[in-house]
Amino acid sequence: MKKIILIFILLTIFISCKNDGLIYENSFIIENVNLIDPIHGLKKNMSVVINGNKMIKIYKTDSIKLSSKNKIYRFAGKYLIPGLWDSHVHFSYERDLSKAMPNLFLAHGITSVRDTGGEFDFVNKFKQDAIQDPKTKTRVMIAGPLIDGKFNVYDGSSKALPLLSIKNSNLEQLEKNALHLIESQVDFLKAYEMLSPEQFKLLAEIAKKNNLKLTGHVPLSMNVIEASNMGLNSIEHLRNIELSMTNESDKLFQERQDILKNKSKIKGSALRSMLHKKQRMRSIYDLDSSKIKRVVEVLVKNDTWQIPTIRLVSSKAYKIYKDPEYTTLLEVLPLDKKKEWIQKINLISSAPDKEIIDYAKWASNMVNFMQKKGISFMAGTDTPIGFLIPGLSLHQELEDLHNSGLSTLETIQAATINPAKYFNIQDSLGRIKSGFIADLLVLDRNPLEDISNTKSIFAIIKDGHYMNRAHLDSLLSHYK
Repeated sequence: MKKIILIFILLTIFISCKNDGLIYENSFIIENVNLIDPIHGLKKNMSVVINGNKMIKIYKTDSIKLSSKNKIYRFAGKYLIPGLWDSHVHFSYERDLSKAMPNLFLAHGITSVRDTGGEFDFVNKFKQDAIQDPKTKTRVMIAGPLIDGKFNVYDGSSKALPLLSIKNSNLEQLEKNALHLIESQVDFLKAYEMLSPEQFKLLAEIAKKNNLKLTGHVPLSMNVIEASNMGLNSIEHLRNIELSMTNESDKLFQERQDILKNKSKIKGSALRSMLHKKQRMRSIYDLDSSKIKRVVEVLVKNDTWQIPTIRLVSSKAYKIYKDPEYTTLLEVLPLDKKKEWIQKINLISSAPDKEIIDYAKWASNMVNFMQKKGISFMAGTDTPIGFLIPGLSLHQELEDLHNSGLSTLETIQAATINPAKYFNIQDSLGRIKSGFIADLLVLDRNPLEDISNTKSIFAIIKDGHYMNRAHLDSLLSHYK
């Protein structure tokens, strides 16, 4: 690989006979920037040569004399990081917002997203748009619909329950649906909460056989250890892991088995809500340290990653969206959507909810504990659920992850190299390295000193295409 890159560099540069300096043909240069690679950290006063969609050379700025004929962006005092991922989004949750989401993501430096559940044809069009136009569209990886059980939750029965899932009444139906998604070239699969243990086991086997990651919520019919051992590669929102960490875990498990028989045939959404209401806080208020340790040991052993979506919980717990300052942040939304969200927010009580606050504290503490034990994280938000603004919410999630115990560099890893590793593309994306795809952010301030500085975006390079701040701002008004 190194030899190929060297040959390529030699073919694309021309040394002036007049000793004016080096010329990089058909390239541009980010000069004298402070580079932050998620593995090696900060390197000061570096320059990066970009040709096509790749970084072809990275060097100490004063080590090479450049010709003035080069196209050069001089960024002394600024910081360069890889483009960011939001590893938990839903294009199809609010379809009337979906058209604006790619611009919102890109304008906020989110160069890749992982859509974790939606009707295949709907979410696939965003993936295909990005494939056709990688230089101005955020990369999209999709799971297609949530793979749920007989009583599926997101069945399209209301605006609060849009069609995000597919119902599977038996093993045959599940196998058929899963294989159809794989044939349609989804990037991973997502298991949901109403699956039976037999259905989940089959889904895990199908995912493994087809070299796809299986993410999801721990099914309510199972415990987290069982799900991880069967092949759940990652868990969204820490969902239902607390049910296996309490003194009453065996009792709660049996209670769930009885309720999941669903003799009254109530809707899947109501059934799930009933179980969460009955068992979540009972678990949080009666935790068993030995069971917590055992669960986390198994997750570490199986390399079961976590996408905790901390901001989704903290926003609801502390009513962050009720702050008048939050209303000003909604200006980036299409006008009709902004009005709709403000109307809904105004109907929500400002009174604190102790249980939700306690749950948010538990989630943050659990991230801290898991981080110390060596569990890998990806940064995701669940936007646009919970009034989380596409793009901006990822930066807020990074702040919450850092406040939960991740160092600033570990937090950057959760939104750059870790998602690349998850999709096995870590040899081409997620770092600032020669030969890698040039998805990059130029920041005014150092995120290693304050993680909120990821918001100080001066420019973005997407697939080798440079976009200045004025262009990024124009993306936020493109759909208004």
